[in-house]
Amino acid sequence: MARTIAVSGSGSGIGKALAGMLRDAGDTVIGIDLRDAEVCADLAGPEGRSRAVAETLDLSGGTLDGVVACAGVSEFTVLPVKVNYFGAVALLDGLRPALARAGAPRAAVVGSISGTHPVDDAVVRACLDGDEAAALEAAGKAVEAGAGNRTYSSSKAALAQWVRCACVTPEWAGEGIPLNAIAPGVVRTPMSEPLFADEAMFKVMNEAVPMPLNGYAGAGVIAEALRWLISPVNTHMTGQIIYVDGGAEPTLRGPGVF
Repeated sequence: MARTIAVSGSGSGIGKALAGMLRDAGDTVIGIDLRDAEVCADLAGPEGRSRAVAETLDLSGGTLDGVVACAGVSEFTVLPVKVNYFGAVALLDGLRPALARAGAPRAAVVGSISGTHPVDDAVVRACLDGDEAAALEAAGKAVEAGAGNRTYSSSKAALAQWVRCACVTPEWAGEGIPLNAIAPGVVRTPMSEPLFADEAMFKVMNEAVPMPLNGYAGAGVIAEALRWLISPVNTHMTGQIIYVDGGAEPTLRGPGVF
């Protein structure tokens, strides 16, 4: 049976790959992106988030079988906090009632192996408190202090923790909605290409994200994992952060994390 799935970040990378797979399977995809999508909205701010939710609800008729938050940025600025965390959470929270109306609703987000890297505790804490102003202030201080790389890792760490907290609540588990995350390692997408082109950055990337199994992944690899998470066959997996990272997570954190 054809399903209706909302996918943010559908214009490129993982979101584009997933949207293509779903459409090829006969599903209706409501893409959400800055441009060239069914819903054009900027998830970096409240107005764009509200527009994304409202227009997606309108196009779906108020019922969604799945929502996947793929939209994200990797800049070492405050922007990852706006898009990667608050944009994703606002979209999922706003569309959750539409999921609850479906027969077998599913939701997923795209995290990152970077969420296991050092973070700025003040940023993560403010994100989880829902205080965007405080999160942006803390992120701004990190950038000024030369630790802008932690704004990205903090946004992804906070998102993973939000998934773990929200998934078992009455609003999610109580409505029969599995909520999970895929945490990729390095993925070859338009967003990551500059890293491959810069020799110094490429060396840093190799050291930060070692991937002994088959090296760097294509966007389709991550999309396939997301497609399974939001499929009807996933009836009991929720709150899980699935590392599709070529072995980076066990390499970095060792066997004691399970």
